[in-house]
Amino acid sequence: MAKGGKRKINEGDVASNRQASFRFEFTDKLECGMVLTGTEIKAIRTGTIQLKDGYVLIREGELFLHNVHIPPYGPAARDNHDPERVRKLLANRKEIDKLVAETKEKGYALIPTRVYFKGSKAKVEVALGRGKDRFDKRESIKKKDMARDVQRQLRDAER
Repeated sequence: MAKGGKRKINEGDVASNRQASFRFEFTDKLECGMVLTGTEIKAIRTGTIQLKDGYVLIREGELFLHNVHIPPYGPAARDNHDPERVRKLLANRKEIDKLVAETKEKGYALIPTRVYFKGSKAKVEVALGRGKDRFDKRESIKKKDMARDVQRQLRDAER
């Protein structure tokens, strides 16, 4: 029987988009900074950010993060932020130009995969991914099942 509770995410991560690796095949990853307000950074520190439906769009040579939910910060009752607002991402011009060229290919999208702190700054990892077909998803499920069976057999052999 499976253990109850929330699944573990990588050490140091505030939030992780585990569903994205199931829906997309990633080719390239990029670390970006985020332009945030004071209540947003405090809410991110609580670890309640949701990346599941998030995506990144490139407009006028700049990256913008859409559909990422950062809930309102409780103690800041009046001066809170909009949880679903569009947030600007910070990256080098060369990196943005490279992403623009790669996303022009059909089927590629920019997906936020994780949010973490680097020092006192909140960073988001954006991955360039192509959507998987249903066949590819079944294949990745088979690989996971086989790896789990191998681990189970190794663990039982040690006993």
